[in-house]
Order: sequence, then C-alpha cells, then structure tokens
Amino acid sequence: MAAWLLPENVEDVLPPQAWRMEDMRRALLDLFRSRDYQLVVPPLMEYVDSLLTGVGADLDLKTFKLVDQLTGRLMGVRADITPQVARIDAHLLAANAVNRLCYAGSVLHTKPDGFHRSREPIQIGAELYGEPGVDADLEVLTLMLQGLTDCGVKTLQLDIGHVGVYRALALEAGLNGEVEHRLFGALQAKDSSAVGVLTAGLSAPLRDAFAALPLLYGDRSVLKEARARLPQLAAVQAALDTLEALDHGLGNVEATYDLAELRGYGYHSGVVFAAYTGGRSHAIAQGGRYDEVGRVFGRARPATGFSLDLRELAIVSSNTQ
Repeated sequence: MAAWLLPENVEDVLPPQAWRMEDMRRALLDLFRSRDYQLVVPPLMEYVDSLLTGVGADLDLKTFKLVDQLTGRLMGVRADITPQVARIDAHLLAANAVNRLCYAGSVLHTKPDGFHRSREPIQIGAELYGEPGVDADLEVLTLMLQGLTDCGVKTLQLDIGHVGVYRALALEAGLNGEVEHRLFGALQAKDSSAVGVLTAGLSAPLRDAFAALPLLYGDRSVLKEARARLPQLAAVQAALDTLEALDHGLGNVEATYDLAELRGYGYHSGVVFAAYTGGRSHAIAQGGRYDEVGRVFGRARPATGFSLDLRELAIVSSNTQ
C-alpha cells in the first residue's frame, strides 16, 4: 500500500472547496456573534470519563480511545462537541446565567455515519443553556434556519418531533430493557407490524397509541390528530403544546411533524429537529433539547442547540450553485 494513501473515509479538502468551507465557517460564527453567542474552543481530546458521560452508547461506539502516556488514564478523541460544551457550562461559567455558546472544530468517528460520509466531520453549532421554555427552542431552530440560508442553501425540508411523547407512553406502559429497545427500533423504522407484535400485551389504549405513532407524520394537522388519538397523559399533552407553540412561532416556515422520530432518544429530552435539502437522505443540520446532559457534571440545566458538518454543507452548497 502506498505510504501517501489516507484511511478510508478520511480525506483532504482542496481548493476551492476549502475556501468555501472557510467562508461558511466565518459566516456562521459571525451570525452567532451577532445573536450574542460566545465562542468556546474545547480540546480535541480529554478523559473518557467526562467525554462520554451521560450521552449513551452510540457516542461511545463512535469514539476513538487511547491511553494517556502521562497518567495511564483512558482518553478519547471527541466524536461530538456538545458534551464538552455542557462541561464548560457546568463548571467554567457563571452558575445561574443564561449562556449562549457556539463552537467550530473537527471531530473524529470510528465509523462513518453513512455512505461516502467523512469520519472527520467539521462540526459547528450553537447551544443555549439556562432557558427551559419553547422560546429557547424557537430561538435555536430559527438560528439554524438563518445559518443555512446565509450559507446558500436554497430549499429546505424541516422535520420536527418530540421524544417526550414516546417516553411518556413507554413510562405509562412500564416498558424497559430489551422490549423498549426493540420497540424503539420498530418505531424508528416505521415498522407497524413489529410495533403491533411488541405491544400486543398492553392495554388497548396504549396499544392503539403506539400503533398510531408511525402514522402521525405530516403537516401541522398531525398535531390536532395526535390530540385525538393519543392518551390524555400530562407529558404527552405538554409535548404537543410545545410543538404547537413552535409551529405558531415558525410562521410561514413549512415543517413536517413526526411523532415517531426518536433520533437521539437516549440523549435528547424534548423537541428534536432536522433540516434536509436536495433529496439527500441524511440531515444537513440537526438539533433539539437535551436538559439532562449536564447532570453528570453536577449541574443539570435546560439546554437546547443544533450542529452541522461544514464538509457536508459545502458539498450541498456547491451542488446548488
């Protein structure tokens, strides 16, 4: 094998693509700065204890690990910057303040997230700590949309969900362990027959509610339909209240609502959203609420944010010009 070959799914970025990425990085950071988001620069690697704490098994599997030659402790090369920003918010900034933070930097994945995806995304994002209400979700969501527009993305499809709906139903049904994991997978795949098999032993109202989730997908009328088809659990109604408030706040922005969207279920605690464009099967930007991410650092705080990969954004932008 030639010594100059790079590992699979790792590549150089050449001009003019490199300049396009740099222009986007500057445009996004300038936008964040204009909205009072403060820049932080976490280290590329740190101890696994803090890097992976509280973020679930998926990120653990994505993380390259190595032994620190100075201490003998296990370290990780970050696969996501959000846990690092949560640590900064928990320990290095004012305890009770509302913190608006942004970042830009490379992350490294053990395996690519999809076909032809890089294992070294250049992640850029913004996060809002200390604000629990739907206004904070709306602020972050509209900031993401503005950033994509500023970077030349002309057409967008916005998908919005809320993990609180499934979480409330699973709690009411007493699901845990392997059954909950399998049901989660069936809902993500919108496999209605598998959902029916896995919920066969539940009461009729809960069985019907789980069966309805894969079908509750579409425009804002889905939210009204969900009110009629789902149990009157307080957490379910609160989640639908949030989604309706978001829909109102977005004004003329067209969105698709998906109540079986459970991306980041072990990580997110409320609204989840993703932006798609150009017929691409994977999101070009995504985010949501993750109020529990700071608990392991001794400071659980309301938190919401989004991130995107500059490599992917540059490809999308060049294809639409």
